[in-house]
Amino acid sequence: MKYTDEFRDPRLAERLVREIEALVAGMPRLRERPLQIMEFCGGHTHTIFRYGLERMLPQGIELVHGPGCPVCVLPMGRVDDCIALAERPEVIFTTFGDAMRVPGSRKSLLGAKADGADVRMVYSPLDALALARRHPDREVIFFALGFETTMPSTALTVLQAEREGIGNFSLFCNHITTVPTIKAVLDSPDMQLDGFLAPGHVSMVVGEAPFQFVARQYGKPIVITGFEPLDILQSLWMVVRQLAEGRCEVENQYSRVVPAEGNRPGLQAIDRVFELREFFEWRGLGSIDHSGVRMREAYARFDAERRFAVPNLKIADPKSCQCGEVIKGVIRPWECKVYGTQCTPEQPLGALMVSSEGACAAYYNYGAVKPAAQAARREVVS
Repeated sequence: MKYTDEFRDPRLAERLVREIEALVAGMPRLRERPLQIMEFCGGHTHTIFRYGLERMLPQGIELVHGPGCPVCVLPMGRVDDCIALAERPEVIFTTFGDAMRVPGSRKSLLGAKADGADVRMVYSPLDALALARRHPDREVIFFALGFETTMPSTALTVLQAEREGIGNFSLFCNHITTVPTIKAVLDSPDMQLDGFLAPGHVSMVVGEAPFQFVARQYGKPIVITGFEPLDILQSLWMVVRQLAEGRCEVENQYSRVVPAEGNRPGLQAIDRVFELREFFEWRGLGSIDHSGVRMREAYARFDAERRFAVPNLKIADPKSCQCGEVIKGVIRPWECKVYGTQCTPEQPLGALMVSSEGACAAYYNYGAVKPAAQAARREVVS
């Protein structure tokens, strides 16, 4: 398959691994501790486990799975707010499929649907808008979720609804932003990261410039990365090469998709419809300033939080759930107290086990890395 097979060539993968090994061998400071490189995006985590990339890497490199899955970082209280909206009799509540099973404090959206709420899965916000056209006697709410990757489509749908004068369509807005989150990870007292793989899809919208602070202020190399196996291996090689050469820069491995300046029409649509919230609550990371967006006053009539009452309660995660520590890279999924026992993809306790992009689900579904192998990787290279 053209444009796919080229990025899955095992011979090229082996060559990249050998080159990474050669770079690592020339870095004597790795005798003190392994390099920790975070892949921010859940899509990268999925590729790493699907193709067994982590097992190919040399000792001295440890991948840390970041918070880049919007479903995984959704606080339990926001799920409860979704359910409260969905259970209103006049509402058709629409959502992407991966958000259906995220547990709230009482139930998930799937549970609410089983109890009689009109919850429907859609593939885009335009599908939700089409439902609003077909059901003018109902209120259609779209669960707007995701990083900058999905914000343009949501914003453009709102602008379409405005042009058509549709009055029964609104958003429950949970869009979040990437840069403040990376900054929160870098400011964590437990942080030991040496470099980053930046999210390719987000970068396609925002471009290269927003990541400059990682190199300039924190002295960490960061490489914008695609989603095929060779994309990730090449990006790891680029990060390690920067470290070996004592450089800290933003590099763009995914230049076939990501323009340096980003997607200007998409950014304009985002800026027209949304504004930054003062703070937003993240599962496992707490409140992060300016890390989420809300609708501007000019579009308040499309804002479900202003049109309907929502509980807006703060709900703590179960004490046994350690999603937050996994998101920050403090522990690995299999080190969580409930991983694989009380928390499985069939009966998830934490959000990281629900989403297909969650680190716990990736470990569980692909079973590629055994605890013993990981423990060995943590050992100091002698």
